[in-house]
Amino acid sequence: MPKTEADLQAAVDGGLFEESHHLDLKKAPNSKGDNKELARDLSSFAVHGGTLIIGVQENKESRTFELAPQPLNGLPEKIEQVARTIPDPPLTILTEEISAAADDGTGYLIVHIPASPVAPHMVDNRYFGRGDKTKYQMGDAEVVALHARRRNTEADTLTLLRKEMDEDPLRDVGAQSHLFLVAQPAAGRRDMCLPITGARDWNQRLRTLIQHALEAPRTRAALSGMGFSPDLSSAHQGHRRARGVALSSSGLGAGRVYAPEGRSSDESVIELQLFEDGGLRLLMTRLSEGTSRPYESPSDAEQVIFDAAAVVFTRHMLELIRLISDDVGYHGNWAVAVGANRLRGRRRWSQPSIFASNHRYSADTYEESTGVTLAELRDAPGTVTRRLLGPLLRSLDSEEAFVKALTDEESFSLHETTRASGDQP
Repeated sequence: MPKTEADLQAAVDGGLFEESHHLDLKKAPNSKGDNKELARDLSSFAVHGGTLIIGVQENKESRTFELAPQPLNGLPEKIEQVARTIPDPPLTILTEEISAAADDGTGYLIVHIPASPVAPHMVDNRYFGRGDKTKYQMGDAEVVALHARRRNTEADTLTLLRKEMDEDPLRDVGAQSHLFLVAQPAAGRRDMCLPITGARDWNQRLRTLIQHALEAPRTRAALSGMGFSPDLSSAHQGHRRARGVALSSSGLGAGRVYAPEGRSSDESVIELQLFEDGGLRLLMTRLSEGTSRPYESPSDAEQVIFDAAAVVFTRHMLELIRLISDDVGYHGNWAVAVGANRLRGRRRWSQPSIFASNHRYSADTYEESTGVTLAELRDAPGTVTRRLLGPLLRSLDSEEAFVKALTDEESFSLHETTRASGDQP
């Protein structure tokens, strides 16, 4: 991919630019009509992924391409705003600026559109795909086939989730609800994470990645005032596992055997597994806890759900997935699923001074899965969190309590501030 204006000129001179299934070249949009057309282009690329280069245009007479530097001030934000507001569902893209040698505020914008896990995307109630060189309006059969493919991928991820739930080492211990999260790279090598899991200092490397995930500014801002114990840093014991490694809290020994130590917190265990193929597995067994009023017997304690814990762990795990992707150089999509059990009849925890919710969960388990792009991990983790937890939170009547964690205004603001300072998040 070109990095400088000279690279772009060399590609033009060498006849290397040609609009294709994965590449389009355009001038910057200047009108509402241009914005709609851009949205259609972005949506068409989202089916299989592609790149749009703004600032290279076609000379219709000679049928060649030429450089046409565009004003860069506000251009990345404008393209991202189009991607976020016009297609349905919204798109998350990645942009790179290339300044013109004239140093006059003009240049070029490379727009990367990852293959979207929720494609196809609609503009004005029509779906668009990409042909050999141009976009086209998709027919019903193609739309149905894409939705079926997405459902099959989600079903495979849910199979992984159910396997983890079935193999829960505390499956028959206590009464607390348990939280599970699985993540699997969609196109990773079988040894993708071997540089981490195979290293002599794997324990320290993984703990460092966890600490960075917990301290990420955008995540901390989204989860402001939402602390929970245990958290990922509570997983401090290192274990070798089949085809991978794990960190766990006290209470879970070698071979994933429950090993209580006679403490009141023995039932509250956390475990994070990382496999050579990039697979991540999280188990957290304190999604609920028994609470009783001062005049009630402990035996009458009601198990209440910590819905905030599900939000906190999901946001931290999405940030950890992003950091692991960066660490091992994986830029593809992920399949992610969240599950919970022992939920039936339980309501969300509320402060003693607040009237308790009467909304009790009506099923014993919760499961949800989605595909995630690297662009979403970077710029839209709140949107992904909503896809994963929205049905659970709405059932507990608590989605509105987590608006900041389920949206990306804070992440977008931080991203733009960082871009302005010349650094990458």
